[in-house]
Amino acid sequence: MAYTLIVDRIEAGFAVCEDKGGTSAHVALSELPRDVREGDCLRKDDGCYIIDVEETARRKAAIKALFDRLKEPD
Repeated sequence: MAYTLIVDRIEAGFAVCEDKGGTSAHVALSELPRDVREGDCLRKDDGCYIIDVEETARRKAAIKALFDRLKEPD
């Protein structure tokens, strides 16, 4: 069974992640792909973490759209 985590920040050899319910998890960087970054969505399936490139792009586009709306003049 797969589940998704979102990387909130990286510190002291760990990625601090949240699931969609807001529960935090600390995952050792040694368990993650080398190119993991803050904001990436991770899927864990059969014990392996992979970066969900499509979900990461979708989330980043949604966040950018919200930010752009905030910048629009009234």
